[in-house]
Amino acid sequence: MKETLRYLAGIVGPSGYGSKSTAEQVAHSCSYLVDSQRLTAIITGATSGIGAETARAVAKRGVRVVIPARDIKKAAELKERIRKDNPNAEVILCEIDLSSLASVKRFCNEFLALGLPLNILINNAGIFSQKLEFSEDKFEMTFATNYLGHYLLTEMLIEKMIETAEQTGIQGRIINLSSVIHSWVGRDCFHFNQMLHPINYNGTRAYAQSKLATILHAKEIAKQLKAKNANVTINAVHPGIVKTGIFRAHKGFITGKNLHILGASTSCYVALSPQVEGMSGKYFVDCNERNCSVLANDESEARRLWRQTRALIRRRLYQTPC
Repeated sequence: MKETLRYLAGIVGPSGYGSKSTAEQVAHSCSYLVDSQRLTAIITGATSGIGAETARAVAKRGVRVVIPARDIKKAAELKERIRKDNPNAEVILCEIDLSSLASVKRFCNEFLALGLPLNILINNAGIFSQKLEFSEDKFEMTFATNYLGHYLLTEMLIEKMIETAEQTGIQGRIINLSSVIHSWVGRDCFHFNQMLHPINYNGTRAYAQSKLATILHAKEIAKQLKAKNANVTINAVHPGIVKTGIFRAHKGFITGKNLHILGASTSCYVALSPQVEGMSGKYFVDCNERNCSVLANDESEARRLWRQTRALIRRRLYQTPC
């Protein structure tokens, strides 16, 4: 209740931002070195909603934006809107289906072949499905898209981010979009094989499980980056409560009035703010660090999930043991 009242009142937190801060306001005041050195950001799920607003806001600050999209036509329309707002913006479009491990691998290889640096990776895409569906890899669609696809994307691009940070001296940043409803998942409902192949499917539960997985992923990768002494951070963000409180599933993607404008501010803050320098493995809400659930903070659970996912992907893509 306290957090809800804070949100509705628009009270700012220690960062100087709050629920009423827009993505453009945050990107304008928080961007670091953007005016003096071009950054490159990959943003998934950028053809609509939060992702589109994030892409527009960071492109306006001079960031080169790479948009991997399933619907290239919609991506081209977004590119046109960004270029209309900022004629000097550099926007690169690529094809990807995040629910397909083969497609994610193909995109990563195509991007790496471009020889571009990579400073920012925003794992923004997310779906919500009321009915049980499976990906081409035969995994539950929500978990495959929201978590497995982004896990592989991060794994294949993280060395490029470390390399870019070493060459430029600019800290790389990975942002996983999560949700406050990750806290609805108890330990008894978080079993890897059951999430891949659920028997009694519930759309809200599947979505919450995938969002808990994105936080645990950030926690584990943060530990690994620290062990490597890499100048790259990874954090999870909740985009904020939608003012209308109304969500609608349109072709499987979660959208809602005001969601894209208000929700994108936290992604921009964690991607660009100097206040977040060196912070890794954290969880942010409304541009401020917040506590996540006890399960989301469980290091052993995070490590277990990472190992299980790694083994699964190795078997599926490379036919090799973990």
